[in-house]
Amino acid sequence: MFCEISPTTYAIALKKQIVTRHIKDFFGKEKWARDFQEEKLPVLVASHSSDMIKRGPGIDPQLQLNKADNIRLACSKMNGLIIKPGESFSFWKYVGKTSKKNGFTEGRIIANGKLIAGVGGGLCNLANTINLVVLHSPMTITELHHHSDALAPDPEGKRVPYSAGTSVNYNFVDYRFCNNTSQLVQLCARCDGDTLITELRTTEQFPNTYSIVEEDHHFHQESNGKFYRVSKIYIDTIDRLTGNVVEHKLHWNNHSEVMFDYALIPQELVD
Repeated sequence: MFCEISPTTYAIALKKQIVTRHIKDFFGKEKWARDFQEEKLPVLVASHSSDMIKRGPGIDPQLQLNKADNIRLACSKMNGLIIKPGESFSFWKYVGKTSKKNGFTEGRIIANGKLIAGVGGGLCNLANTINLVVLHSPMTITELHHHSDALAPDPEGKRVPYSAGTSVNYNFVDYRFCNNTSQLVQLCARCDGDTLITELRTTEQFPNTYSIVEEDHHFHQESNGKFYRVSKIYIDTIDRLTGNVVEHKLHWNNHSEVMFDYALIPQELVD
């Protein structure tokens, strides 16, 4: 491929993708949310928190600290955003270009299937944490790019399905959703120490609640010698009044390459 010939051709191909996305957005019909409100809307739809700092063998602690700084900066650009009915959210519309000039530093990124250092690295953590609260709402996800959710061993306690599976890369690999409800929705994103916290809020309760369900979670070594995390991720739609599941919909057939030390894979989960 042209982009694989040299670093120069890669940069040209990347620039082409960025310009193409700018052109598509210019002529597109999306109405982007623009209003911010410091006061929180009264009803909490969903919240999620995650530790920004990963620790373990082979994990560079400085890149983890840089990642946390990148996430704090990105949160400051979207915290309190009001998404009105018919309006859309684009991760990169609010974060902007991840350059050193804009205050971003080197964190971990995935390039050509490998974890390396790159400016703005770690922002997929924020995009996915936003995705986890949006999945607990009736809003429509309009752009999402899956990558490995097996970047590091699971933390102690209950596993969070789909905990790192949303890829973003300025600006053509985006995370987007549309508020197709009749209510205002507010996105809140902040950091408390090394903990990332996102909330989705609205004006009154939606008629349904939503649950992420993971089935058949295990690790599997394939003929190429690599291990993969395998599972099926469903979204259950639950009637708020009756508690009945009205829909059990497959959201993602997960097949993610393990990017951490194979010795840390729980042996009881290997098939």
